[in-house]
Amino acid sequence: MALVTTIIPVYNRAAMMREAVASVLAQTHRPIEIIVVDDGSTDDTAAAADALASEHAEVRVIHQANGGPGRAREAGRLAARGDFIQHLDSDDVLFPGKFAMQINALEAAPDCGAAYGWTRYRHRDGRLEPEPWKRSGETIETMFPSMLTERWWDTPTPLYRAAVIRDAGPWTGLRVEEDWEYDCRIAARGVRLAYCPNWICEVREHGEGRASGHLSAATLRDRAQAHLLMLEHARTAKLDPRSAEMRFFARDLFHLGRQCGTAGLADESRALIDAARSISEARDVRVYSLMARAIGWRAAARVAQWIRPDAP
Repeated sequence: MALVTTIIPVYNRAAMMREAVASVLAQTHRPIEIIVVDDGSTDDTAAAADALASEHAEVRVIHQANGGPGRAREAGRLAARGDFIQHLDSDDVLFPGKFAMQINALEAAPDCGAAYGWTRYRHRDGRLEPEPWKRSGETIETMFPSMLTERWWDTPTPLYRAAVIRDAGPWTGLRVEEDWEYDCRIAARGVRLAYCPNWICEVREHGEGRASGHLSAATLRDRAQAHLLMLEHARTAKLDPRSAEMRFFARDLFHLGRQCGTAGLADESRALIDAARSISEARDVRVYSLMARAIGWRAAARVAQWIRPDAP
């Protein structure tokens, strides 16, 4: 039987981590291994993870200095021994038949590198969305070009063949949108998808903060780097610049470039606007670029906001 490795990064979230681990232990498929990566927690999370490892032979724990979710997943990737790889955030849970269902789908479709299914969304007040979350209820054959317009699944949704993860290589040290960038990197390799039309996992909104939080300068820098890498992946995949997805992404680059300009991040703003111009013939992108080079990137962002305060 195929070994499934689940990688769970965690930081200061002991109770939810226990629930996440329990949902993996409840899988009907065996064998499994669970790698919990304690990302420098400062509360009782590290001790809780060690306790789980002492109670369950399937659980291993890696302790490391805080480096963010990407570096934590990379530590798990390097330690993984499975034939299949499952990423699971510490605040989400899997449904018991997930591995069995998705492995069956992949065994029936040897040309597919990942399987996905319906993701359930639970609001903070406990209310459940009745339909599959995002686009997890749609049949989508490849990750590109659709993954360029939005991350249309969540971290626990796909189950990957380990070979796909090995081919994608190391996670970045980004703390924001590192998962979307990694998905686009995999997408650029033409990975085909097997679809399982059933509930497989649940993502949960709660009172604790998420990494993507506020638009601080550090967050904007990471988002800028992630978006520029995603454009490289799209080019690797030879996506048509005239396609709807690339046009959408050009507007996303433009919007983010203006945000960076407003925040005084001139280098990031310039790189994003240049990237948008490289795949877009839109007049406002061209005019904005010329204006920013004349008066400065921060000033251009302020002028544009004053002229069209509701514009992206």
